[in-house]
Amino acid sequence: MAEIELQGARKASDCGPQDHGLGKTFSQDNDEQQLDVLCRLGKRPILKRNFGFLSILGFICTILITWEASFIIFDISILKQWRARRLHIRLSLGLGRNIGNMCFIGAPTAGGQYHWVSVLAPPGSQKILSYMTGWLTVLGWQANFATANFVSSAMLQGLIVLTRPNYDPKPYQHMLLFWAVMAFAVFINVLASTLLPKFEGFILVLHIVGYFAILLPLLILGEHQDPHQVFGLWLNLGKLPTQGTSFMVGLLGPVFMFLGADGAVHMSEEIQNAPRIVPWSILFSIVLNGVLALSMMIATLFVTVDLQSSLNSPTGYAFMDIFVQATGSVAGATIMACIVTVLQLCANVGLLAACSRMSWSFARDRGLPGYKILVKINPRTSIPVTKIVATAVVSTLLSLIILGSSTAFNNIVSIAVAGLSASYALAIGLLLWRRTTGSIRHSTLSRTQLTNTPGFELSWGPWHMPGVLGPAVNLFAIIYVLVILFFSFWPPDVPLDATNMNYTILVTGVVLIFSVVWYFAWAKRDYKGPVIDAASAQ
Repeated sequence: MAEIELQGARKASDCGPQDHGLGKTFSQDNDEQQLDVLCRLGKRPILKRNFGFLSILGFICTILITWEASFIIFDISILKQWRARRLHIRLSLGLGRNIGNMCFIGAPTAGGQYHWVSVLAPPGSQKILSYMTGWLTVLGWQANFATANFVSSAMLQGLIVLTRPNYDPKPYQHMLLFWAVMAFAVFINVLASTLLPKFEGFILVLHIVGYFAILLPLLILGEHQDPHQVFGLWLNLGKLPTQGTSFMVGLLGPVFMFLGADGAVHMSEEIQNAPRIVPWSILFSIVLNGVLALSMMIATLFVTVDLQSSLNSPTGYAFMDIFVQATGSVAGATIMACIVTVLQLCANVGLLAACSRMSWSFARDRGLPGYKILVKINPRTSIPVTKIVATAVVSTLLSLIILGSSTAFNNIVSIAVAGLSASYALAIGLLLWRRTTGSIRHSTLSRTQLTNTPGFELSWGPWHMPGVLGPAVNLFAIIYVLVILFFSFWPPDVPLDATNMNYTILVTGVVLIFSVVWYFAWAKRDYKGPVIDAASAQ
């Protein structure tokens, strides 16, 4: 893990309790280490730090919900090529280590990727690259949250169909359920915000207990298939030109299962001892969730008796029919499906929290239109309520797409993958460039004398990968995210028509073009980049 910081004379003692229009500061509640970290970055400790290791670990695990998501996307990508799951777990570990690296670029802040890019980019392109990365991250997280609400509401409809076969689900009902599950996430984040860390810790327990509550009935009650059907059968249900193409396009599903590991970074200003806890919690959650998801998927494939029947399930989800086949009981299958659905609902809570904090941080650095309103903090709870509401409003508008076509809404999955993957690629690519050009050196200054302020030379902190190991891991992650980014633009099925067209490249391109045009037309006067803004706070 690497820590890169900029040399300067700024110390934690220089950071007074001023309020820069962002709301009440809570430095009296912060431990000295986190106060020192944020002050050296020029950021006031505004948000209350209520998260410890277990609560933030639960936060990440429930955002990723990988073993639960393996059921949700079973018929979307795993059956196109389930071997993509095994490969993706190994690749995600490499990406997780790079996110851990980035957490130490002057210490983690809620901004995440755009802050890292601002630190690492050349002076001449620092602002524009940081600004584009900010918009890509906002796009990715907003799409991620909207997709989670879409999936949760669709699963609720599926449960109704499972228990009441005569029920005919309507698009408007799906949209109303979308609003209901989103309202639950807003309620926890706004009205019960003080309970959020305990809530995430409880969901971590449910995440692990629920795993065994589903795995054991499947293994004990289900009829087991021939191992060749699990490990030797290659499927290409999307009718793509080659098996290799099917494999690569099938990676999109497993990617989505691990999407959002940087959520801990965006919550870092609310985490005690964030510089150490954030990277370790990211890596541990990827390992834990990867093992749970792979074992659950293998078990599920072993008990899948009638694959075609499961794929044609009227519930819309193959796993619900697989549960019925394995247990021989609709009631038992419903209970098991409810566990998956409840955990998906709880994931929405964490996704909203991470999305709102990231967007709030970008607004704090004047990167979003209307930042003066979006940056407001509730002085009583120290929560960015305005940005939480704004995120919910955007998702509400996106939900209207359901009335036209649920298939069209599915493109948002690819948009989430594309936006976040592009932001990772920019940040890690710049880190690799800094490494190979020798722009980072070992500092003789103490840690309390290091800070992210412009005009000083980049220096390694106490944690980094020495020798060729660091660049190798960076290069590995860059290749991985670029491959994922490329295939996120591909359609899932052929022949291609308007109903299965993947519009991700169009939406991502429009957002990038808008960010560049808006930057030069308006935002250039306000957005100075988080590093420069930090220096101005001295």
